[in-house]
Amino acid sequence: MPFPAQDHGCPGWRGEMAQRISTFDWAATSLGAVEHWPRSLTATVQMMLASPVPLVLLWDTPGYMIYNDAYSVFAGGRHPFLLGRPVESGWPEVADFNRHVMTTCLAGGTLSYRDKELVLLREGRPEDVWMDLYYSPVPDDSGAPAGVIAMVVETTARVLTERWRQRAEAELQETNERLQLALNTGAVLGTWVLDVRTGRVSGDERFARTFSFAVEEAAKGVDRNDAVQMVHPDDRALNEERTVEAMRTGQPFRAEYRIRRPDGEYLWVQANGRCEFDEHGEPTRFPGVLIDVHERKMAEQSLRQLTETLEQRVADALAARAFAEEQLRQAQKMEAIGSLTGGVAHDFNNVLQVINGNLQMLAADAGDSPATLRRLSAATDAVKRGAKLAAHLLAFARRQPLSPTVLNPRRLLAGMSEMLRRALGETIRIDTLLSDDLWNVQADRNQLENALLNLAINARDAMQADGTLTVRAGNRVLDAAFCHDKPELSPGAYVVFSVTDTGTGMAPDVLRRVFEPFFTTKPDGHGTGLGLSMVFGFARQSGGHTVIESEPGRGTTVSLFFPRCDEPETPEAMDDTAAPAGGGETVLVVEDDADVRLTAVEMLAQLGYRILTASSGDAAIEFIDSDVPIDLLFTDVVMPGKIKSVELARRAAARTPPVPTLFTSGYTRDEIVHHGKLDAGITLLSKPYRRDDLARKVRGVLRTGVVDVSGKDGGANAQTAACAPARVLLVEDDPDSRDAFNDLLGALGLDCTAVASAEAALPLLPAHRYDILFTDLTLPGMSGDQLARAALREQPSIRVLLVSGYGRGAQLGASIPNVRVLGKPLDIAQLRSELAPWIDQTEAAS
Repeated sequence: MPFPAQDHGCPGWRGEMAQRISTFDWAATSLGAVEHWPRSLTATVQMMLASPVPLVLLWDTPGYMIYNDAYSVFAGGRHPFLLGRPVESGWPEVADFNRHVMTTCLAGGTLSYRDKELVLLREGRPEDVWMDLYYSPVPDDSGAPAGVIAMVVETTARVLTERWRQRAEAELQETNERLQLALNTGAVLGTWVLDVRTGRVSGDERFARTFSFAVEEAAKGVDRNDAVQMVHPDDRALNEERTVEAMRTGQPFRAEYRIRRPDGEYLWVQANGRCEFDEHGEPTRFPGVLIDVHERKMAEQSLRQLTETLEQRVADALAARAFAEEQLRQAQKMEAIGSLTGGVAHDFNNVLQVINGNLQMLAADAGDSPATLRRLSAATDAVKRGAKLAAHLLAFARRQPLSPTVLNPRRLLAGMSEMLRRALGETIRIDTLLSDDLWNVQADRNQLENALLNLAINARDAMQADGTLTVRAGNRVLDAAFCHDKPELSPGAYVVFSVTDTGTGMAPDVLRRVFEPFFTTKPDGHGTGLGLSMVFGFARQSGGHTVIESEPGRGTTVSLFFPRCDEPETPEAMDDTAAPAGGGETVLVVEDDADVRLTAVEMLAQLGYRILTASSGDAAIEFIDSDVPIDLLFTDVVMPGKIKSVELARRAAARTPPVPTLFTSGYTRDEIVHHGKLDAGITLLSKPYRRDDLARKVRGVLRTGVVDVSGKDGGANAQTAACAPARVLLVEDDPDSRDAFNDLLGALGLDCTAVASAEAALPLLPAHRYDILFTDLTLPGMSGDQLARAALREQPSIRVLLVSGYGRGAQLGASIPNVRVLGKPLDIAQLRSELAPWIDQTEAAS
């Protein structure tokens, strides 16, 4: 379990790399555990973590790599592989270079490189890179060099830009050289002579073509004003000025201007000449030559534009970087708050588990005392309220399991109208504005309705129960400009739900914190501060985003963006006032609990269905494989025996004609839930359910027909001893939780061995056979999911139950077959249902 940095004398260790360094297993290196690091090493790491510059510390002779967040960005796909690895194996393509660095610096020397060219492997391909590298020795507590600190600044972009500029200058020089060659070889655009007294210009054939004159006309001479009209208007004044100056001083004439071509384009030329004078010093004749300088002028223009815009581009890049850093800080802040909130919910559920387990045990021993039972009932209700609060925290932390379906926004809001009116009261006017042809969205219906209702109630409170609430839904296509300051959003098509009030609005300092959990402006006792946090977490978990706009005195608008879904709306059963009756269809009810099975049979019979029953998947498969007509399979998710519910549903779907399946469960299980969501095509009726709920679900599944339930593991067979109590290996680091679980498992008749860590559990697995591994997910040292993988390798038939304060949506990384994740707090009923195969066999043996 990650430990706080201050526990090891390392205050100020912050950021992702601080967490990774503190939790890394350094025992495999010469550095040893973090808490035993020398002061010099700890201080150097603290300095490195606080630096925004990419820094990496190479400690001891192998150069074990310890680096900061900025270096992790530079490392790219090699992070976090590089952490704790010798530098030569971390960067094998430059091993010789790094070996020289370690030898030099550990001997007390320093090294620095400016634009050092190296070839690094990036995404599996060699790539030329340039870097500024600075290496200095780092002394240990005795003052002797023990490591090397390296500053790594990649300069590839600057080097490539400089090379491009040098190429541009070389091209310009080549153009000038070609111009001189053209002059030397007579490659000119024509010669001309101006008769100063008559103002007429004559020229050769090339001059005529350049100015678009007839050859005969140019040979005789044309009016100078006609030639000037062919010059670009912006260039005429300078050309005239230099002509007059040349005729006044007798100095050589040189001017560059553009001449209009027949196609309307302009050609850059250079005119060179010198005026001739008579014996009285009066100008008489002005000969000259035209040279093509178009390519050179284009190159100069490109270089000038590059130079002129370079400063602005640098300023724009710096401003964009500052903005991106601010957005990153805000995102990191919300992510950190989310992680903290999820951790609080996890620990809170651990506490609730201890309380709830002991309440269950007390209730079993309470007898018939009304006062005692009343107090226990009140305490149990308080635990439920606490569990609900923890669920709210998990919603903000985006760890709640969702059941997304394709929704039509118009029908969704129409179905909420009556609920909104009841929640807001008669003094609030509700305006609903919906765009035509609204796109569908994919989201959890209940969570989306709760989010919109929560926003409406917040708006009611802001308006002090008197004002206008406007609910809008519309299609919107976002471009890159809109998403520029909202990095969580990508350009594309969205459906936007917005709730606008005419309330007091919010000040900027309040607006910046509205999504933080427990932040509220309401008086004590009038709000938990979790409403907008839940909305924020739900939208993000659903692939969307939340935007809030508010000004004091002008009200507030909260908008929920959900990506457009092109799939058709998910059909659902009609919510009729009267439960829909059956039409004599045959339903196979598979339920191992006799009381639950009897209740389901009675309700379905009252609804007009014919009933077949089975107490397990093994018994039900006989009906499935027979010729008995079956219209619907109604099965519990968790079943004893070899044939599990998902396998049963597959076999039913393979019949001719196929038989659809309706699942039921008292809690969400991994047979039909993966990554926090129900598997596609699964219909689940949660226990406890009402008769009307059952009626609508049955009719809905019969109407929808068979869905694909392939590809999911039906669960591992329970391997239990025939006559001895099932053996449970319990792993829980919290002593109170461990005692509570031990009591609960013992009350269920199981033989429990309890230890406090995975390290204590591992030696027991080769020496003893266990039926069940019951372990907390978050443990000190090795985690619960790592222990589960090790246990399955040692005992492949063991049943693994992972328990987490983060709930059933806790993340495991890579999936583990046949492993169940349960949320705290648990009670006896949940454990009994989960462990039914072992409990039933134990009871039967006794």
